[in-house]
Amino acid sequence: MRIRSAAISALAAAALTGSLFASAPAQAAAHRSGLHIGLVQFNSPGKDTRTNASLNGEWVNIHNNSRSPLQLKGYKLKDNTGYTYTFGSYRVGAGKTVKVRTGKGKNVSGVRYWGRGSYVWNNTGDKARLIKPNGSLRDSCSWGGKGSTKNCH
Repeated sequence: MRIRSAAISALAAAALTGSLFASAPAQAAAHRSGLHIGLVQFNSPGKDTRTNASLNGEWVNIHNNSRSPLQLKGYKLKDNTGYTYTFGSYRVGAGKTVKVRTGKGKNVSGVRYWGRGSYVWNNTGDKARLIKPNGSLRDSCSWGGKGSTKNCH
């Protein structure tokens, strides 16, 4: 009886482990391929003073893991409240990242500015959504109230 119980337990554990391993690569591969949200700094360093420097301490990285450049024109970045940043014509290179900062600044290669005078990402919890130009969801990342950054890979 003990041998049979141990064998059944071992088989159940193997089946569970197998199903966990089978789903993990599929989820990871879907998340790693193409365009996705990378690191998010939702709580800018220091006190929330609403200065432009503080606003720009809040940002979202969007990473292109594909083997070719991607045009982001029409892509949208949204929060739970509905604040929306829409990309103009911008190509993100293969394997490259573009950082979207909340405040104002001069757009340069690898950095885009939302141009807001108030914060977007809630420190107590929020969700960043990357929306394709056709309106469908490309990727999302949510966080709770702990820390100041979230690695969404």
